[in-house]
Amino acid sequence: MPLKLITLLASFVFAFVCAQENHYEDVGVVHPDASGALLQVKAKSTVVAKHNEPGTISSGTNVCVGTKPTSGYDNINCTMDGVRQAAEQSGTDVTMGYNGQLATDASPITSTFFEAGLCPVNVHWHLGSEHRSNGQYDEDGSNPDSLEDSHHKHTGHAVRQGLKCHLYDSNDPKFNTEYAWEHCPNTRVGETYEIHWPHSAVGACGTPNQYQTDFYDGVFCHADKLTDTASQIGVHAQVFTIVNDEDYYYADLIRGMVVDGEYGADVAKYTGSTTGTSRNNKVCSTYTPITWHVDRKCHLISASSFDKMCADMKTMRDDMSGDMHVHGARELVSDSLSADNHQSM
Repeated sequence: MPLKLITLLASFVFAFVCAQENHYEDVGVVHPDASGALLQVKAKSTVVAKHNEPGTISSGTNVCVGTKPTSGYDNINCTMDGVRQAAEQSGTDVTMGYNGQLATDASPITSTFFEAGLCPVNVHWHLGSEHRSNGQYDEDGSNPDSLEDSHHKHTGHAVRQGLKCHLYDSNDPKFNTEYAWEHCPNTRVGETYEIHWPHSAVGACGTPNQYQTDFYDGVFCHADKLTDTASQIGVHAQVFTIVNDEDYYYADLIRGMVVDGEYGADVAKYTGSTTGTSRNNKVCSTYTPITWHVDRKCHLISASSFDKMCADMKTMRDDMSGDMHVHGARELVSDSLSADNHQSM
């Protein structure tokens, strides 16, 4: 890694989005040993006060509020004068056998996040997939033709569409029968969504403050214990097509990637960055390197599973309404900005 980049990275606290490897594991955290860590991170010195918003059912002090870094983490040009400025980015191609071209010294977490001492601190979802898995979610996927316009109409602004799954069947009622949504606004049967569960080893794990919106507050809650972002911060990503069919119901979607049969069985692991539509292949994220665990397969999920997840979000101490809507999808990261450490284990 170039000295200039090392200097840049050392001036930042790196982090991002996450989730729990086994859907039914107990929530808990063990703080990793800080010895030999590459990055020494200091906690934010000031905290901005924030009150619980209406809709939450818990009261008490939210120790994570305001821990999101407020400066020094702006997006940067991916390259300048032909020289790469940014470290590895997300989301990338995760097709079996794929590897990026960006040489990195960072190593992704290869165990489950739970085993590595991380807990989920947030959940949110993107319109279409930000990652690409050939034949599963890619440029040739499909959804009901009216859905993109419907999302724009209901959100009041354009939401960038990511890649799509290959599961939609216009002749099958479960893909076209609308669901009576109670909790998830602007969510549609038949659409492809990529769910992200940010995880952190320095979150408020096992406490009422574990889940946070903005997710950075959850990731950085106890930033004084953060020493190596790649081993202490991670994101679960799983791609679904929503159906109106209770055979695909999973009641605990808020806690992380579904691991059941083919669900969560084939997972790509690599280091990357935060995503979102403020970044692309010209403008890059400085929240890097963090570990990503991405399910390579697209799966069916019931609309009721999504609605239950949104209902659970409403019960958290921190107001999560800021994530109870579809987020736009970042364009697929180029090979030159994708880490060369993709693997399956």
